[in-house]
Amino acid sequence: MMGVANLLDVVFSFWTGLAILTIILVKSSVKFVPQNRAFVVERFGKYNKTMVAGLNMLFPFIDKVAYNQSLKEHAFDVPSQAAITKDNISLVVDGVLYLKLLDAYKASYGVDDYVYAVSQLAQTTMRSEIGKIDLDKTFEERESLNINIVNAINMASEPWGVQVMRYEIKDIEPPRTILDAMERQMKAEREKRATILESEGHRQSAINVAEGAKQAQVLAAEADKTEQILRAEGEAQAIIAVADAQAKALDTVGQVANTTEGQKAIQLDLAEKAIEAKRAIAKDSTVVLLPDSNSGAASVVAEAMTIINTLNSSKVTG
Repeated sequence: MMGVANLLDVVFSFWTGLAILTIILVKSSVKFVPQNRAFVVERFGKYNKTMVAGLNMLFPFIDKVAYNQSLKEHAFDVPSQAAITKDNISLVVDGVLYLKLLDAYKASYGVDDYVYAVSQLAQTTMRSEIGKIDLDKTFEERESLNINIVNAINMASEPWGVQVMRYEIKDIEPPRTILDAMERQMKAEREKRATILESEGHRQSAINVAEGAKQAQVLAAEADKTEQILRAEGEAQAIIAVADAQAKALDTVGQVANTTEGQKAIQLDLAEKAIEAKRAIAKDSTVVLLPDSNSGAASVVAEAMTIINTLNSSKVTG
């Protein structure tokens, strides 16, 4: 009985050990790679393959994961450094580098530390690009500086399997004396613009006043012209109306004068006017006129009638 029990123990231990060994082999041969990760596999110390996201197989005790690389985009601070512009002004510049690994094999074997290498390359490239422009341009052309730095870094870092997605300059700090000079310059420029705007305002105001006065004079002249035209037209119409009235009156007088009653009325009117004329002369003159035989009212009326008869006879003859 003891021998059977020992045999069963040995068999159980064998299968147990075999199961444990199988689990260890399966666990070491199966690899689950997370998303946006890459495992670089070496076989006997030599590069074998790159495993991407998902289920992957390895040969136990032969293959091993030498590098575990992240394929996500990372942001790295570029330390502050001194740079000299084209016009020999010293600046302190820092930035942020956005980096992404594209080839895990190149990043693992092409460079020892690709983050440090790219950061150093970004610093040297930034110094080189700033040295090509003047101080004023460094503030105005920051965007173009970022683009030029990215292009230069990508050309140099291609063998390392990484790509710079973008580069942003965080801060550009010129010397204190330059800042003071720039502040004075900006203040002078603001005062200049304020003076120009104020003078433009005065000029525009004067122009508006002059234009208003001009338009007022034009309107006054047009009003005066219109008034004169209307007055002249009114006077002309009045003259025409008076002339028409006089013509109608004369026509009426002429028609009445052709009648017997009209002749008598004319004789009476002429006599009254003659008497009134002699009375006025006698009143205003210091000379006394003695009447003669031909200076009486009857003689005056007779003379007037003679003239009227002559006119009437002329009309009949005509």
